[in-house]
Amino acid sequence: MARIDPLAYLREVRQEVGRVTWPSRKETLITTGLVMALSALAAVFFVVVDQVIRLAMRVLFGFG
Repeated sequence: MARIDPLAYLREVRQEVGRVTWPSRKETLITTGLVMALSALAAVFFVVVDQVIRLAMRVLFGFG
């Protein structure tokens, strides 16, 4: 069984964090804006689809 060395673990974690490529503030804002816009677009799409299905149910079955 391998020995657990907390100090070696912390050194390795620090090395890995140093290798990470962090996004710039501009990239973060652009990505956040895109996620919000696409989420809003998806919400509108599903509202429209829901209304179409509701209308179809009302026409075909008389309820909805």
